[in-house]
Amino acid sequence: MFVEMFQLLFTVVSIEAVLILTLGFGTPARRVVVKLLDLSKQGRAPLVAKTVAATMLVLFGSVMYSTIQINTRVSESGGAANPTDQVMFANRLLEAFLMGTILFLAMVIDRMHYYTRELQITRRNLEIAVKKSKTGA
Repeated sequence: MFVEMFQLLFTVVSIEAVLILTLGFGTPARRVVVKLLDLSKQGRAPLVAKTVAATMLVLFGSVMYSTIQINTRVSESGGAANPTDQVMFANRLLEAFLMGTILFLAMVIDRMHYYTRELQITRRNLEIAVKKSKTGA
């Protein structure tokens, strides 16, 4: 059960990292990614994205609470953890780290998309202004 979940979380982190790298460099793929992100921010997609993010945030909180409970149980027992608690703690910690990373990278992608769009609009307006100044002079 844990293996499939961790594979999914690692896959999502990898996809988000590729998107960030694509948005960070001026490659031809950046235009495609920006268009796809533009399409994903139309219609009902923002509501779905916010719902998924809120669900992941609740799961992140639950996993953190579970991790804190395991840590408290270990510290109350004198600091000696049994192997089951150690494995559960490690799995919960990895799960929390991956979920937090996914949420953070999603925010980074959103901001990079916004600034990329603003940069394109500013460049377009600058080109129009330069053309007007050349024709008017």
